[in-house]
Amino acid sequence: MQHNFTTALIHGGIDGDSRTGAVSVPIYQTSTYRQKGLGENSGYEYSRTGNPTRESLEKLIAELEGGTAGFAFGSGMAAITAVLSLFQSGDKVIISSNVYGGTFRVLDKVFKNFGLTYEIVDTSDLPLLESRISGNVKALMIESPANPLLTITDIAAASEIAHRHGLKVIVDNTFMTPYLQQPLKLGADIVVHSATKYLGGHSDLVAGLAVVKDKETAERLGFLQNATGGVLGPFDSWLLTRGIKTLSVRMDRHLENAAYLADFLRKHDGVTKVYYPGFENFPGYEIQKKQASGAGAMISFVLSDRYDIHQFFRSVKLIALAESLGGVESLVCHPASMTHASIPYEIRQKIGIVDNLVRLSVGIEDKNDLAADLAQAFDQSIVRA
Repeated sequence: MQHNFTTALIHGGIDGDSRTGAVSVPIYQTSTYRQKGLGENSGYEYSRTGNPTRESLEKLIAELEGGTAGFAFGSGMAAITAVLSLFQSGDKVIISSNVYGGTFRVLDKVFKNFGLTYEIVDTSDLPLLESRISGNVKALMIESPANPLLTITDIAAASEIAHRHGLKVIVDNTFMTPYLQQPLKLGADIVVHSATKYLGGHSDLVAGLAVVKDKETAERLGFLQNATGGVLGPFDSWLLTRGIKTLSVRMDRHLENAAYLADFLRKHDGVTKVYYPGFENFPGYEIQKKQASGAGAMISFVLSDRYDIHQFFRSVKLIALAESLGGVESLVCHPASMTHASIPYEIRQKIGIVDNLVRLSVGIEDKNDLAADLAQAFDQSIVRA
């Protein structure tokens, strides 16, 4: 039976437990399974290869993203590592110009050692993107909106260009979730998530997900998941499934609060620039409106030189200075020294990750309380002559 998306969040994948009638999929906290005889099993042999709780989650995310198969990993980086392992020595991957620092780091410090190289390209510039595709480029990896400057890439148009040249298209959909954006339907081949963020939603687990469009890639990624072993455990699989059930109601509040705070920041004299895809004058606004059903709840802004950024971070009270994003609580971070510190200084400056850039993950608290916290932090951090 086909369900609407918000219903699929709760009843999608494997719904409950058919044996007992439990409405929640059980936590199968086991490493192995009793077999009746040689070659005779119940469909499970060893929990690295398959676990019913993880399988339920994987079927759920595949349904939500509209893919052939889903795969659950121990972290977002484990998911990205498995996806990048689909490629070979001598291949090159094009990545968006402001991607998560961990993605850059694993390519620059790990995969480069095995001959898989990368090139940083502004994927929002489609003619530039096409001009950078050469014979050894095998994949295009997009973040849209990108982390942390919220740059928007036209996923459908970029996918069309990539496919014309025989490239696989990978989209990191962490910021949007399938509730707001479904890249496979826009032409992408693989979607990845740091499920630690909005999908889990409560800052109480670390997980990664990948969804693929075609069966051949699903078989290859399934082999890599089993062979390299970075799988998500049963309890965290159950906890993530529980988090996904409330995704729509949480995201609606996230969106409402983010729009309110973005407007607050735009009007504050302590801010010289706001990055937020919900503003009509934001580059890529129309593309975002076309390919997603919301602007998301991430905001980045540049603090005025008249304010002490260290004091600003010390002064926030309700909003926590912390890594990560997408939880019910609001978090603020300093990309240059935290999430994107692995990117060389020259590259950060060139693409706009300046030292007074602040990234705000807007939670679901009362929006007036959040604005009040930011206001008092600004007041505390102004440099007085």
